[in-house]
Amino acid sequence: MPTVLGINASPFVRKVRVALAEKGVQYDLDPVIPVKVSDDFKKISPMGKVPAYRDGDKTLCDSSVICAYIEKVYPNPALYPSDPYDYARALWFEEYGDAALVQVFGPKIFFQRVIGPAFFQQKTDEAVVDKAINEEMPPLLTYLESQIGGDFIVGKQFSIGDIGLGSQFVNLQHAGVQVDAARWPKLAKYVAGILARPSFKALIDEESPQFAGLR
Repeated sequence: MPTVLGINASPFVRKVRVALAEKGVQYDLDPVIPVKVSDDFKKISPMGKVPAYRDGDKTLCDSSVICAYIEKVYPNPALYPSDPYDYARALWFEEYGDAALVQVFGPKIFFQRVIGPAFFQQKTDEAVVDKAINEEMPPLLTYLESQIGGDFIVGKQFSIGDIGLGSQFVNLQHAGVQVDAARWPKLAKYVAGILARPSFKALIDEESPQFAGLR
């Protein structure tokens, strides 16, 4: 049975867990916290980041790499479109979540409101949060609003693009921030639909008690 190494709070760990759930793969979770990680962990993930993945004697790191590996080992249901253009766009939206959304949702909202106060005894810097929500987040959401044409971000099939985006919006939700449906109606409906999928909902239900009352 494969093992995912990493903690619930990480949207990147969540990406891998959602991919495995969508494919019906059973796995173990080793809740490694990415702070002062062991030398053994660095042998798997040299940068000390989560997630890492162990499959027998094979080990991998980086959520995008792990998800691509999972797709090859467990090809059904497919999470990567067969059409070349849709495939490329799915990878793009995965990257948009990993590189663009995370920069605002993560350190400037989720960490400030939840992780910092709860685990590092750091007071929330409300100026940072307000700027992120009111100035930095809107252009990111406006772009996504312009890209949504249905239930999924690419074509008519749930894909790695939806996993990459949805995983970031879970952390935004944990921080008490919702997509304004009056301003971004298509995006609000899209996010609600993605996070209601059993693969996401099970993890949200698992994670939520850890963060309840922290913000």
